Amino acid sequence: MKRYMQIISLILFFVITFCTGTYSQTVRVMTFNIRLDSPGDGENIWAKRRANLVSVITYHKADLVGLQEAQKHQLDYIMQSLPDYGYFGVGRDDGKESGEFMAILFRKNRFDTSGTSTFWCSENPDKPGKGWDAAFKRVTTYGKFFDKLTKKTFYMFNTHLDNEGVVARLESAKLIKQKMSAICKDFPVILTGDFNTTPQSAPYQHIIYTGNEAIPLRMQDARTISKRKPYGPSGTFTGFDMLARPMAPIDFIFVKEGVSVLSHAVLSDSFDGFLPSDHYPVLAEVVF
Repeated sequence: MKRYMQIISLILFFVITFCTGTYSQTVRVMTFNIRLDSPGDGENIWAKRRANLVSVITYHKADLVGLQEAQKHQLDYIMQSLPDYGYFGVGRDDGKESGEFMAILFRKNRFDTSGTSTFWCSENPDKPGKGWDAAFKRVTTYGKFFDKLTKKTFYMFNTHLDNEGVVARLESAKLIKQKMSAICKDFPVILTGDFNTTPQSAPYQHIIYTGNEAIPLRMQDARTISKRKPYGPSGTFTGFDMLARPMAPIDFIFVKEGVSVLSHAVLSDSFDGFLPSDHYPVLAEVVF
């Protein structure tokens, strides 16, 4: 009888798993501004929070992670701590290792990558430089993925828009959408990043705007189409203040129309009263 019940349970597991398709097809996508290593951060300096930051990625079982503000030595530590992951991306200052990376992390045993590249959010996107009224050089890193588990192909883009340049944020959003439309064709697309702007802003609205036939790519905020009620606080930037109650998000995960979002969460994990970064990471569970 016991053996019979075990067989029935196993059959039910496989029926639920493979007939619904959600177990094998789910991809857990995270966007995470990890805060550059700044000696002025006091008790929140990188050396004190880096282990906690890595544990957020592992505990929440992210399959893909778009990092912002990652300096090379920070990225080295993260990759040494996450041997199951690979990454691609370049430093924004020189296109090599200098400056912040908008790196994309991925599980090596699940994904193959190709066509990885970085462009600058500027009037001259093929070479390092600031664009429009931006205070800093800004980049977008992207790559083509093949999911060995589901046999699906898709693209992921990761960016960090300027914190000061109003024109730069809007023009960068336009450039990113143009690039995605030209590069990705009919494949599914994920866009992650710190956009330094809210859902009411022109850059956000341009990304989700569907009326421009010249750019037919239709993107949606993962939070707004999540099948489950979004989890966690509304805002995503805290400045390391545990008591902060940010009401508007500036970190987003966008997906191309046709990509399903099962869940969306803003992760306010803390460790003995300390946060792993001055931004909350955002996690979405998607199905292609």
